[in-house]
Amino acid sequence: MSVDSTLASGDLATLLTGQAAKLPAGLAAPKPAWLKELRAEAVERVGALKLPTSHDEAWRFTGISALAQQSFHPAAAPAALQPADIERFRIDEAAIRLVFVDGVHAPQLSSVGAAGTAGTGVVIGNLATAIAARAEVVQAHLGRHAGFHDHLFAALNTAFLHDAAVVLVPRDTSVAAPVHLLFIATEPGVASHPRILVAGEPGSSVTLVEDYVALHDGSYFTDSVAEIVVGANAKIEHVRVQRESDAAFHIASCAVSLAHASRYRSISVALGAKLSRLDLEVRQAAEAAECTLDGLALIGGRQVADSHTCIDHLKPHGTSRQLHKCIVDGAAHAVFNGKVMVRPGAQKTDSAQSSRNLLLTKTAVVDTLPQLEILADDVKCTHGATVGQLDSEELFYLRSRGLSEDAARNLLTYAFGAEVIERIPVASLRRRLEQTVLERTARQP
Repeated sequence: MSVDSTLASGDLATLLTGQAAKLPAGLAAPKPAWLKELRAEAVERVGALKLPTSHDEAWRFTGISALAQQSFHPAAAPAALQPADIERFRIDEAAIRLVFVDGVHAPQLSSVGAAGTAGTGVVIGNLATAIAARAEVVQAHLGRHAGFHDHLFAALNTAFLHDAAVVLVPRDTSVAAPVHLLFIATEPGVASHPRILVAGEPGSSVTLVEDYVALHDGSYFTDSVAEIVVGANAKIEHVRVQRESDAAFHIASCAVSLAHASRYRSISVALGAKLSRLDLEVRQAAEAAECTLDGLALIGGRQVADSHTCIDHLKPHGTSRQLHKCIVDGAAHAVFNGKVMVRPGAQKTDSAQSSRNLLLTKTAVVDTLPQLEILADDVKCTHGATVGQLDSEELFYLRSRGLSEDAARNLLTYAFGAEVIERIPVASLRRRLEQTVLERTARQP
């Protein structure tokens, strides 16, 4: 029995995909044995795992019954898009772009520039391209960092692992232009399983923009997994933007592994989806590693945005900084669960975590749970959380300077979100998102 037919026979897979896990057009090329084994192992886990419910601690604030009631199917064939169809998503600085349409690589919309040409050693392409160029690196990391044995949606993604966006940067090499990984949803009712692998070897550097967009307003399902490996003294900046359809379901996980003196910076912005969830796990697996995690959820109506993070300090002299903000309007519901783990022997760890949340209506809800688990005795770790409405004294100050109440509220709400947006290192994307925040936080008088 093939991997695809095995997956289709499982009740859970049928529930989530609506039909057999058939290969989309263009993905029927032979796969190496190790990849087939990886997928087969994931298929087995999908059959053994259950759909999480509010009785599971990790999901107690975020019910997914609405997802379970849907029926999704893989795209039969990628939509025939033209460059003009996605021009509005173009990032000026990103000469390097990989585009996936409903989960299928679209080479006619992608542009890798000089990456991968003779002498650079950089590999940026889909899974087949990466295996042909650096099979040993892909095999060493793909499916090795994002655990799926106890995580249903990661297992489901791996079971459907036919293709991926892959960025491999060799030792002491810097990729000057940002790499734009653009995932486009074009059809209602479709389930896609985007996969990302990024490996920066020692001394390398690269900036990534992971971007999820839609060309329609219908319901669909995105199940995304990213694996990021940062070598010794390497640096990766990672901007993640989720601006899906407001009727979509978006569930994602990202696993990051940090080597000695490596640096990882993540900025995650959640704007779309009826239900979105991001599980971000960073493992500081060697001494003197650094990470910074910034996040913003800007939601309204009845949207749900859930962010779970874990920073795992395994070795001494690690540093981590985290700021997560939520702006919640209407009857929306935001969740933040951030854990910092300091293992025995991880002395001289320096960690600070902050969760700040702004409620714009009486019906908006935020559940926030920053956590510290410290098993070493020579550390500096802090955390804190705030949930509230706009500051009355700040409103009074602005009104005393001649602003109307609505203008003062708009300005303060925008400034609250802009603190995260302004940290994005890609100028054109930063300006675009600043405008989005301004438009979505403005209330008409």
